[in-house]
Amino acid sequence: MDTNKQYAAFITGSSRGIGRGIALTLAAKGFNIALNGRAASPALQQTYEDIRQLDVKVITVSGDISKIEDHSTMLEKAEQAIGPLTTLVNNAGVSVQKRGDLLDVTPESYDRCLAINTRAPFFLSQAFARCVITRASRPDVYHSIINITSANSVAAVASRGEYCVSKAAAAMMSKVFAVRLAADDICVFDVQPGIIRTDMTQPVIDTYNKRIQEEDFTLIKRIGEPEDIGVIVTTLASGGMPYVTGQKISADAGLVLPRF
Repeated sequence: MDTNKQYAAFITGSSRGIGRGIALTLAAKGFNIALNGRAASPALQQTYEDIRQLDVKVITVSGDISKIEDHSTMLEKAEQAIGPLTTLVNNAGVSVQKRGDLLDVTPESYDRCLAINTRAPFFLSQAFARCVITRASRPDVYHSIINITSANSVAAVASRGEYCVSKAAAAMMSKVFAVRLAADDICVFDVQPGIIRTDMTQPVIDTYNKRIQEEDFTLIKRIGEPEDIGVIVTTLASGGMPYVTGQKISADAGLVLPRF
């Protein structure tokens, strides 16, 4: 399969962290890449330059995904530059504005989590699916939507409850889109990362690492890396899990596995 000519992915929040890891891994597999960040930035440009070295097509599509009226334009810009999109990776997300008592959560923080973590990927998935469905059928090409949610979609943390709620809703989004889009040959997956080394986890990474090494916090005794998620996403986007859709992949080293 000539993936360099046939496969193209739009990845939200891909300037750094998990999104960057996904973009680099997909590009190494031969996917053409549309990088999305809220705004142009040195980090987004660096990811662009790194992917340019991999002999695939790449474009940056800056834009705030919470502005759903811009979704179609963003996807069209990507397709004009790198070809018909076959993969959407909904990775962009935000944490809470401030950790603390659940009873002190503000409407502003709650609405921000829901707007970016849930509402935006819902409507971007809708726009992507319409693009794929309106094109002539390409049975030789695998199409997918891959949502990056969180272990917190199932593991409750009261100090950032609004984040947990938004990710739980995003996990259900994966299921309902899988039900709707199966007949259109678009598979949908929910990847739920655990403790991954990113800017979001940096303030508490030492605490997590200590618990990993000294307790049974995770079964695999290390912090996850963005590239780990990249490998999982690339496997899914390449059709490496045939006869599967609507499933969650707990990419968390056994963090939320029930144990006795």
